[in-house]
Amino acid sequence: MNEEAKKRALRLLEKRDYSRKMLLDKLTEKGVGESDALEVVDWLCEIGAVNDSRYAELIVRHYSQKGYGVRRVREELFRRGIHRDLWEEALSSLPEADDTVYRLLSGRLRGTDCRPEDIQRVQNALLRRGYSWEEIRTALERYKSEIEAME
Repeated sequence: MNEEAKKRALRLLEKRDYSRKMLLDKLTEKGVGESDALEVVDWLCEIGAVNDSRYAELIVRHYSQKGYGVRRVREELFRRGIHRDLWEEALSSLPEADDTVYRLLSGRLRGTDCRPEDIQRVQNALLRRGYSWEEIRTALERYKSEIEAME
């Protein structure tokens, strides 16, 4: 095994976690030969230093804490090279979206009348965060009913 490739990989892992694919890409980007990079990454996976399942859970936890929905988290898992077989198990730890979507929606509308342009702006923002139309619609109905009840 190429010792320089091994040292480079370990230096990278000291700073942050990587998926198998990301570490392989990073090593080849840094000039490590593809076969050497593959050998080092396989070795790191064998000893547990690189674990895509653990990394997927980390990504799900990070993005759910930031208020992102399932679709956006899936995009991140894909972008980071996590194999699809690991997605569902990691995504099972996501909290229910109902309260999160409602909290984000009501925070952006802040008790205002529901003007169409404000609603559209908030809907677009929530769609970009990875929430479905159904989740947004449900939160919006809840918000409108609470505003009507306060009047």
